Amino acid sequence: MAILSKDEAQAILKKVIGFSTADECQANLNGRTTGNIRYARNSVSTAGAQDNVSLAVEARFGKRSGIATCNEFDDATLRRCVQRAEEIARLAPEDPEYMPLLGPQQYLTPVSYAASTAAITPDLRAQAAGDSIALCSAKSLTAAGYLEDGAYFQALRNNKGLEAYQQSTSLDFSVTVRTPDGTGSGYAVADYTDVAKFNAKSLTQLAADKAAGSRNARALEPGKYTVILEPAALVSDEGLLNNLMYSLGAREADEGRSFLSKKGGGNKLGDKLFDPRITIYSDPLNAQAPSGVFDYEGLPVKRMNWIEKGVVKNLYYSRYWAQKTGKAATAFPGNFIMEGGTQSVQDLIKSTAKGILVTRLWYIRDVDPQTLLYTGLTRDGTFYIENGKIKFPIKNFRFNESPIIMLNNVEAIGKPVRLGGNLVPPLKIRDFTFTSLSDAV
Repeated sequence: MAILSKDEAQAILKKVIGFSTADECQANLNGRTTGNIRYARNSVSTAGAQDNVSLAVEARFGKRSGIATCNEFDDATLRRCVQRAEEIARLAPEDPEYMPLLGPQQYLTPVSYAASTAAITPDLRAQAAGDSIALCSAKSLTAAGYLEDGAYFQALRNNKGLEAYQQSTSLDFSVTVRTPDGTGSGYAVADYTDVAKFNAKSLTQLAADKAAGSRNARALEPGKYTVILEPAALVSDEGLLNNLMYSLGAREADEGRSFLSKKGGGNKLGDKLFDPRITIYSDPLNAQAPSGVFDYEGLPVKRMNWIEKGVVKNLYYSRYWAQKTGKAATAFPGNFIMEGGTQSVQDLIKSTAKGILVTRLWYIRDVDPQTLLYTGLTRDGTFYIENGKIKFPIKNFRFNESPIIMLNNVEAIGKPVRLGGNLVPPLKIRDFTFTSLSDAV
């Protein structure tokens, strides 16, 4: 029963709400059917599948709240789950930032579900892994990769009349390819809503070419260089652009804890902080990278411009902070889209007299939250460019850089591609700061 229809999910939630005696009650039902395959050293190591549906019930008495969860849906279990949430609520302290539950809302309807992805079989996963391994084995290279696909639903309901539901699918693939002597490494990553766009061979070929081309890397002196950052170098769990987008909170700015804080109080909403070519927005209806249309409270996610022609146009306002400051609340977006041009990475290389191509960044850590200064390392294919061509591979660097400075030193913006559920272009940046060498590949 992992993927429930809207009617099936809301039938369970109606029953849950009916069991509650609390002042306010909200129930969230989530389900997933996922499958995965993992391989390393040109051999499959694990494969699996998971079906799960879980329910979270929040009960409120005044400003006190309690949450209980369960994953069985007979009447007795549902009733006990509601009762447990109410017991916890009665024992909980009052929430000083309490906000009442939302009433009915209107939501967008993106095309976030592909039946083809929901129908993926273990055979398809095995074929993708086999194709990737075979390509690398034929070139005397070693592959390690991971593929995970899934179908998901989320349903929400409360006793104030709110009702929400959305289905989605996704496929995520990444592969690292190494040379037998361990001196060369390449990487490729992609994600999709529709499996029809997925090609394990072509992605593995990209990683294999990087690996073969990065053998016997030479050392360059640390310093400031023109760099071409591929999308994988900009977006990851800790990527520079991710960290920028996560730092647009109004409360942090108003309380003096952010790069958007003004001396003496207030925030930099409306200020021009970036190159005028920088525009970043979120849009659940984007056809290439659709996203969720409501947050955990049921607040609608809508199209929102965050940075427009270099100007900070909007900040994230939680419902509590919006009420406190007299602003409109903004749901945290499920994607971000950075506008770009038409140039490919190869086009950016051809236009570069001297520079460095960076495939990927990792181990990114905060240095200074007030300036968004981060440090981290390059990996899996770093190359020196001269006269529009890749001349030779280079040893990896540690960098110290801020996305604020980076987005003020833009020389060229390429064509956006989907990555991490977002649309991100490769960027050509001047004066990117490398501080030391790393012997890791």
